[in-house]
Amino acid sequence: MSTASGNDRPVAVLGAGSWGTALAVQFARSGRPTRLWGRDRAQMAVMARTRRNERYLPSAGPFPEALQVQPDLKAALEGVRDLLIAVPSHAFRALLTEIAPLLAPETQLAWATKGFELSSGLLPHQVAREVLGPGRSVAVLSGPTFAREVGSGLPTAMTIASTDAAFATALAQDLSAENFRAYTSTDIVGVEVGGAVKNVLAVGAGLSDGLGFGANTRVALITRGLAEMMRLGVALGARRETFMGLAGLGDLVLTCTDDQSRNRRFGLQLAAGRTPAEALAAIGQVVEGYPAARALHAVAARHGVEMPLSEAVYRVLYEAVAPREAVRELMTRPIKSETD
Repeated sequence: MSTASGNDRPVAVLGAGSWGTALAVQFARSGRPTRLWGRDRAQMAVMARTRRNERYLPSAGPFPEALQVQPDLKAALEGVRDLLIAVPSHAFRALLTEIAPLLAPETQLAWATKGFELSSGLLPHQVAREVLGPGRSVAVLSGPTFAREVGSGLPTAMTIASTDAAFATALAQDLSAENFRAYTSTDIVGVEVGGAVKNVLAVGAGLSDGLGFGANTRVALITRGLAEMMRLGVALGARRETFMGLAGLGDLVLTCTDDQSRNRRFGLQLAAGRTPAEALAAIGQVVEGYPAARALHAVAARHGVEMPLSEAVYRVLYEAVAPREAVRELMTRPIKSETD
């Protein structure tokens, strides 16, 4: 994200939830001047005073000295060449539209937003191109990362994808430290598809475990879910090998097997008999897998890609199909080759 001559220029992180806070802390740990902006001014005022994000990431505090909490969006972007967006997918386009007139021509843009846009079925890089136009260096951050563990400084690895290899490498260098290692990729589509599909499958894993189906079922779901992810990604132009890495298999295993995943916990709530609305309220934070299931249903249909596990999750969430009935339908599908 930076260059050898520009590493002292501040980086702005937009989105003061758990993940945005964790990434801002990671930048600041290396001494990089970092500005963290969030839309809730009252929350930002508390964070500036306490030097913590007690609401979303209490484990990451006190903040490093290099991290400035900035409640004003224009001030957060002033003089910034490098910008990282960490907001939910439903807020991505609106924020890009808001900041577009504030961006300098040379501003480089990265995001940790995951998921297809619900209304259009576009991936985040496609939304960014529509709003900001072509020619700007962009990158996506993804991989098996829980914000709490990054905030606590636990060892973590992730992938940074950009068609601008120099940008991806510089961003990886800025984030990497003894506790954090970033790898680079040029496959933006593959990294973004992995980040979108895994959230839906994690809901399915939570449902499966909550219904007591056991380890065999969980592993089958992860393995066949990876095949679905790969099929869709290749259809959209991704490289198959991307899905065997951190942003594919790595992120999928993480979110399907650990209760830090909101999507998995959402599935557990559904298995306990709660409605989607009740389960969302119980989680109390954005559950990306819920709208992602609807978007993925539309994208897969548009491209003629068979995704039975993801479709089963969609039917449970939006067509009121009982989870056990959805599993029965999956298990009685016609026999086929594993490689199909």
